[in-house]
Amino acid sequence: MTSASSTVLLLGGRSDIGLEIAERLAPGNTIVLAARRSEDLADERARLEGAGAAAVSTVEFDADALDTHADVLATVFREHGRVDTIVLAFGILGDQAAAEVDADHAVAVVHTDYVAQVSVLTHSATLLRVQGSGRLVVFSSVAGVRVRRANYVYGSAKAGLDGFASGLADALHGSGVRLILIRPGFVIGRMTEGMDPAPMSSTPGQVADAVVGALKGSRDVVWVPGRLRPVFFVMRLLPRAVWRRMPR
Repeated sequence: MTSASSTVLLLGGRSDIGLEIAERLAPGNTIVLAARRSEDLADERARLEGAGAAAVSTVEFDADALDTHADVLATVFREHGRVDTIVLAFGILGDQAAAEVDADHAVAVVHTDYVAQVSVLTHSATLLRVQGSGRLVVFSSVAGVRVRRANYVYGSAKAGLDGFASGLADALHGSGVRLILIRPGFVIGRMTEGMDPAPMSSTPGQVADAVVGALKGSRDVVWVPGRLRPVFFVMRLLPRAVWRRMPR
């Protein structure tokens, strides 16, 4: 758990999972919600104030506008003095069928779920290194552990992000900055609304509990639920001819 009077920056201020995390970290702390149309975050602000946040502020943030990332993050650090925890909770699932024939859509998914994350992580890590402390929470996915035909565009972006975040975590070792990589399975929420839940699905609240547990503990790679880790150890060994027919 964050220390008293700490500042938490949530990049993706409308995210189901992100708000669940912020709600758990809110008591006595300052929460900064970053999202597009940040003036429309009144409900989210009220929710976190009701959870006991000492203060809730908002900042305009467009994940796909890479040229704005440095200024947005610098502004948050300047206004709050220091930032203790940064949660990257933005992303899109996209439409796999469309992405297979529409290159623009495929690139849009990869841009948001990988390129934009790389940009934010690099800027954030630089600021936290200068600060000398802080935590980064990054969401990979089991979809990126071994990419499946059924969602290979989204899965490939998560695979890239997983690799980048793993390498960045190693680069940050000894700097005072900690990166926590979360690998959830299917999460039942707005992003997956209308889809049939996969086996071993989780709710945003369950993912948030795992994240907060990791912040309090020492684990830097967290599978949600935990039993997915041995399952995917086996799945990595499946012949490709079998893997090709695996559903979402």
